[in-house]
Amino acid sequence: MRRSEGRTVGLYTKVSPEEKEVIDRKMALLGTANLRAYLRKMAVDGYIVQLDMSSVVELVKLLRSISSNVNQIAQRCNSTHNLYAQDVEDLRQGYNRSWAAVNELLKKFESL
Repeated sequence: MRRSEGRTVGLYTKVSPEEKEVIDRKMALLGTANLRAYLRKMAVDGYIVQLDMSSVVELVKLLRSISSNVNQIAQRCNSTHNLYAQDVEDLRQGYNRSWAAVNELLKKFESL
């Protein structure tokens, strides 16, 4: 675009060789060779995705808790040769909580 077409402000920046390689790969994926057009388009129309991973952290905690419960119940069953109803109920509740967390996480991913 010429000066008469409205672009009169220059923006200049430097990148590392590694960053330039990434830019080149992304340009190749899009099938464009015009660096200026690509950078302008990404600066104006590009977007940044910032994920809130707190749901994933909570899910990992639940899964660790369930794993720990299963191990404790297995040890108790091996030592006493009995399986208690409360142990089964604890597992069922942990399982339900973990699936609720998975469903919540999937809903968040769908909204991206």
